[in-house]
Amino acid sequence: MKKSKIEWTEQTWNPSVGCSKVSAGCQNCYAEAMARRLKAMGTKGYENGFEFTAMPERLEQPLNIKRPTKFFVNSMSDLFHEEMPFAYLDAIFDIIERTPHHTYQILTKRERIMAEYFKDKILPKNVWLGVTVENSKTKYRIDYLRNINATIRFLSIEPLLDDIGSLDLEDIHWVIVGGESGVKARPMQSDWAINIKDQCKQQEVAFFFKQWGIWGADGVKRKKKDNGRSLNGKIYDEYPELIEEYFE
Repeated sequence: MKKSKIEWTEQTWNPSVGCSKVSAGCQNCYAEAMARRLKAMGTKGYENGFEFTAMPERLEQPLNIKRPTKFFVNSMSDLFHEEMPFAYLDAIFDIIERTPHHTYQILTKRERIMAEYFKDKILPKNVWLGVTVENSKTKYRIDYLRNINATIRFLSIEPLLDDIGSLDLEDIHWVIVGGESGVKARPMQSDWAINIKDQCKQQEVAFFFKQWGIWGADGVKRKKKDNGRSLNGKIYDEYPELIEEYFE
């Protein structure tokens, strides 16, 4: 397991890989493109390309890491994919419960399956649970998340594809915003991101601006690293509070 390049986590843990498209944010999926490259390279675990595949041989990886670590769970899939057996989810959450020194960041676009799985379960305290809200049409996912008793609930508004309008952030602790990467990336307007930042400040929610992506604030397409991470000249690297309480 290698250190992640994703700005808001430390490492990734993929007990399953592969996914399928469910909404507009999936259109230019980075994981799909990466899975195809890994298959072409003959990388173990990607023999099926981007088809959903459980990887039980990876289940116990977090047990071998003693240093408290933030794991983004399933960066190459969706933990609540339609083909994910609930029995295998039970095994994943058993590992999570057995490693309370770690923090597990779980993000999904499949809010209904997530809600169904957790309806009769208590979520481990070391889980941060999130949904992707890429445009105004997917804001309904927030209500599903809000009704689950997670220590930290967060939104990934990436790629931000339109002016998302007003947000009800009651019982939401963290919001991540970012533009899209890749050659077919759709541009993000600075006003859209600033609107979300302002609402987070008003509602006392931590705000994290992850990236501009391929399109810069000036509307020019260039290498992602050249666009930087500043929004109106400032880097927003806020995290939700109460982190220390997870380990008491």
